Amino acid sequence: MRQLFIQLLLVMAMGAVAAPVTSPNGKISVTLDGVSLKVCYKGQQTLDIVEAGITAPAAPVFTQHIKADYHMLTGKRRHCVNEANEYRCGSVQLRVYNDGIALRTLSVSPQSSDVIYRIPEGTRRWMQQWCDSYEGFFPLSTTYKVAPVPSYSGISKSAEGWNNRWAYPALLEPVDGTFVLISEANIQHGQSASCLYDDGEQFKVVPAEQELPLPSEKAGEKASPWRVAIIGTLKDVVESTLVTDVSAPNKIADTSWIQPGVVSWIYWAYNHGSNDYQIIKKYVDMAEKLRLSYVLIDAEWDDMNKLASNEGKTIEDAVAYAKSKGVKPLIWYNSSIGWVDGAPTPKFRLNKPEDREKEFAWCEKIGVAGVKIDFFSGDNQRNMDFQLDLLESAARHHLLVNFHGATIPRGWQRTWPNLMSTEGVYGAEWYNNVGTFTNKAACHNATLPFTRNVIGPMDYTPCTFSDSQHPHITTHGHELALTVLFESGLQHLADRPESYLTQPQEVQDFLSALPAAWDETRFVAGYPGEYVILARRSGNKWYLAGINGTDSVKEVPLDFHGKKVTLFTDEPGKDRKWHIEKQKKTPKSVIFQPRGGFCYIWENR
Repeated sequence: MRQLFIQLLLVMAMGAVAAPVTSPNGKISVTLDGVSLKVCYKGQQTLDIVEAGITAPAAPVFTQHIKADYHMLTGKRRHCVNEANEYRCGSVQLRVYNDGIALRTLSVSPQSSDVIYRIPEGTRRWMQQWCDSYEGFFPLSTTYKVAPVPSYSGISKSAEGWNNRWAYPALLEPVDGTFVLISEANIQHGQSASCLYDDGEQFKVVPAEQELPLPSEKAGEKASPWRVAIIGTLKDVVESTLVTDVSAPNKIADTSWIQPGVVSWIYWAYNHGSNDYQIIKKYVDMAEKLRLSYVLIDAEWDDMNKLASNEGKTIEDAVAYAKSKGVKPLIWYNSSIGWVDGAPTPKFRLNKPEDREKEFAWCEKIGVAGVKIDFFSGDNQRNMDFQLDLLESAARHHLLVNFHGATIPRGWQRTWPNLMSTEGVYGAEWYNNVGTFTNKAACHNATLPFTRNVIGPMDYTPCTFSDSQHPHITTHGHELALTVLFESGLQHLADRPESYLTQPQEVQDFLSALPAAWDETRFVAGYPGEYVILARRSGNKWYLAGINGTDSVKEVPLDFHGKKVTLFTDEPGKDRKWHIEKQKKTPKSVIFQPRGGFCYIWENR
């Protein structure tokens, strides 16, 4: 009997390695090896998930073929389609998409930590150290042995002194030319977001707090958030909509009032809030002149009547002035759960449900089009629930939402399409704060389209031609290209009115016609930190934009072409002098100036 039992155990152990399951197009395969998952792209292993929440070896059971089709109001693509094969592996739901995988735990009591990725030493990676605002760089590295950035909040160190807490998204190149972008999606009420903690090569998904998930479709089970990995070429990664593909569908019945647009914004140039009525008027007038949709009235607007030079003017007067010029006003609020002491006002107006409803009803009544809400305090359940409550309440009052000082998008832009943008990025605002950004901006900018902006809109506040507190050394062509390369449903132009209004008329016209949502996005060429070229379409108009992340002249073949094009780029050797011309067609290659950029526009008729 004992010998028979041993033989049975050997058979079970041999059977623990199940046959691979594949994506509909066959490019991605996943093999269940005991309780771990081996993920391959075109036959080469690209991701090793040493723990996936599977409690015991079990052959994957096919549950359904998914073929989804939905529309977005913002983002890299209006019409989104995806296909996946779905399997059940014990308590784990696994979807194998054509551009990646998604998995989550389904059980009566999901584990607080259900996934561990193995990232071998030597793997090229672009990973951001975690901080509660997600404002950091994505430096190229091949090791987990990285010293903590001392200025970050939430520093976590290993016993050896290395940083061991990492933010999403994490970009890996496990095989030359094949990439994996790790993130998560579909956070719901009662759940917290997670990040990665490493123990050497093991990177563990750790929620900020114990999860209390909502019931899934199956009675008695609860679902964790989706852990997603976009897999393939850089084109696959950049063009992917996997984060919204696995997120809950739109909950707003009438979306006719939700309109993406370009915004004039005061803070970057003046390093202060919006309590000065005369300065607000300058930004409204700039928005009118450039035909921008919105103006953002920033912090301290509640103290406007205290400034003697305003002669008693209030926020309602500023809103009325903007509306009289055909410009829709947005206004700023302090979330009052993050930075509170010493932070600007208005505070504590949105925290209680009854106060929030009263405030948003007042906004709707006086004609405010949307709200920017700032200073959240990380990834915990309180922050997630609060932001979801804010989105739902704002939708009832026809208000757009922009979260600042907040965590990254995790698919809410599909569920609540009034979420137009989220900061969660080390953006141009940092020219106000420290000198570090000056020399790193070009490389950082050329990394973001492969990392942070893949997963959702980011309010970077691009296209500043003059200097703020600290100088920038990117060219005018580089700055203009950012307005196309960086996707955000509200695209804030932060420079001084006189800076924009003294640019050549062609540049002003470019900004006037700039879309803030795209029908189509295509990756053309690039490599993280070195350079990037993207093509985006709005209606019949194409924008082809690129930037150089290096300090050297770079020539790049161009395999995306249009006819009767207008070129915006840099005069060679002159960082802040325009070269603008009309050409019969795009060339076979482009030459980037150091830290330079370009943009071609044309129409397909």
